[in-house]
Amino acid sequence: MEAKAKALTPQREILAGLSLFGLALLYLYFPVLKGLVWDWWHDPNYSHGFLLPLFSAYFVWINREKLAQLPVKTSFWGLFIVLGGLILFLLGWVAGEQFTQRFSFLVVLYGGLVFLLGWPIAKKLAFPVWILVLAIPIPYVIYNSLTFPLKLFASKVATELLQFFGFSVYRDGNIIVLPNMVLEVIDACSGIRSLISLLAITSILAYFVPKTIWKIVLLLSTIPIAIGVNVLRVFITGVLAYHFGPKAAHGFFHTFSGLVVFGLSIVLVLTVHKLVAKR
Repeated sequence: MEAKAKALTPQREILAGLSLFGLALLYLYFPVLKGLVWDWWHDPNYSHGFLLPLFSAYFVWINREKLAQLPVKTSFWGLFIVLGGLILFLLGWVAGEQFTQRFSFLVVLYGGLVFLLGWPIAKKLAFPVWILVLAIPIPYVIYNSLTFPLKLFASKVATELLQFFGFSVYRDGNIIVLPNMVLEVIDACSGIRSLISLLAITSILAYFVPKTIWKIVLLLSTIPIAIGVNVLRVFITGVLAYHFGPKAAHGFFHTFSGLVVFGLSIVLVLTVHKLVAKR
């Protein structure tokens, strides 16, 4: 007797398709993802990159019942999205531009989901996929164009606050001159690190806010909060350096003040979220 091959059920076909697509994606983008993880490990600005995939998986998990109820309808539009992502990958590879290559991974991933699962499910998976954009380091051309004005702003406002409270200081660009030392506001003190991390946290909180307008309000609140707490950090560092000397601007005091003001920024974001949630 000849053994008859068992036909795959629709669920197994979907699982097989997703598995093959995932393996192909991993094979193609392994060097890109390896470099991305390296940046997460070595660049403090993007250490939150390790957490975002976990949050993304969590969002898929809490919506698993809703996703199971949606129909699976293959959409060939997904192939066009995949093709667009591969073109981005090729352009980024030719230009040696990492951001484009890494972003193309998300485009190809989402296009594959659209093709294999259809638009109804892909729309539900849009947030878990696209929040991962915040885990990709922005190009240094943009990064440097943001840090310089932020450094100047933080040093200027912090100097004015120090003078307001009676401290004898003056400013030269991003350098604050104290009687006992010179305090330089470097890139790490520009506030861009806090802004990137806060934006990731706030995006997660915004997911649970029903109305789009309040999502936008919550996201936009990260800008003044991040800039404001960074000015406060520079001001506190200036006060400590004025009284305790250079050791207050480095080492434990500097690290501790950074943790305190970042904790304050999270409290402010949560406060805004609470106010927005009541709306």
